Amino acid sequence: MSDTSTTQKSETQKFVDIRHAQKSYGELEVLKDISLTVDRGEIVAIIGPSGSGKSTLLRAINDLDPLTGGEVWLDGVQINKDLPHRQYEKHINEMRQQVGMVFQHFNLFPHLSVRENVTMAPKLLKGISDAEANALAEQQLTHVGMLERIDYYPSQLSGGQKQRVAIARALAMNPKLMLFDEATSALDPELVEEVNLVMKRLAEEHMTMIIVTHEMDFAASVCDRVIFMDKGVVVEEGPPSVVFKNPTQERTKEFLRKHLSQYAESAK
Repeated sequence: MSDTSTTQKSETQKFVDIRHAQKSYGELEVLKDISLTVDRGEIVAIIGPSGSGKSTLLRAINDLDPLTGGEVWLDGVQINKDLPHRQYEKHINEMRQQVGMVFQHFNLFPHLSVRENVTMAPKLLKGISDAEANALAEQQLTHVGMLERIDYYPSQLSGGQKQRVAIARALAMNPKLMLFDEATSALDPELVEEVNLVMKRLAEEHMTMIIVTHEMDFAASVCDRVIFMDKGVVVEEGPPSVVFKNPTQERTKEFLRKHLSQYAESAK
C-alpha cells in the first residue's frame, strides 16, 4: 500500500475528530486543548469527576455548547463552522440531524404522546409523511421495548421508560452518531439496567457512541475505549481492560479507588 493510500485510510477512520477543543466561560477554562478521535462503530466512554468538562465536551460535538477554540468534525465535515448566521443555522440543523443526543432528564414534550414525541422531528425536519413517521416510530419503539406504550403520555411512564422513549426519538432521525450524557444518572437504581440494556443492544449493532457515564461496570463491559478526564484535560485513555485494571496515571488511580470497587480490591 502506498503512503498516499495509507494517509487516506487514516483520515477516513477519523469518524469523529476533535481538534484542539478549548472552552472558557470568562476566565474559567473548562476544556483545555483537547484532541481526540473516534472511529466509525466505536463505543467510547468518558468518565471523570464532576466539573471535569465531560458534558461540556459532549455538548460541543453538536455545537450545543460552542467551543471557544478548536474544531469538531463528523465524517469529514466540520460541525462548528464559522459562517454568517443564516448559513450557520442551515448547516448546524443539517449536522444535528446526524447526531442523536440523549440527556440526563429525558426532555420529552409532556403534552405529546410517545408516538408524537418520536414522530415530530422526522416529520418536521425530514418532511416524511404521517404514515412513514408512524411506521418509523413503531420500529424504533419496538427496538427499545416501548411499543406497547406508544399512545401513553410522559406522565404515565417511569423514568426508565421515558429514557427509552428519548433513545427511540433520537434513533428515529437515523443518526450517524449517538451521544449519551449521563443517561442513567437521574434514574432510580432498579431502572438503570433497562436503559443500559438498550445501550448494550446499540453497541452490539456497532452504532458509533460517545457515552458520558458514572456507570463504571457498564463502561467496562460495553465500551471499546475509556477516556478519563479531569480539570478540562484528558488524563488517560485506553481499552477498559487497561484503564480500569492497570492505569498509569496517579489521578486515574485515585478516581478509580473511589468509584470502582474491583479496582480498589485489586489495588490493595
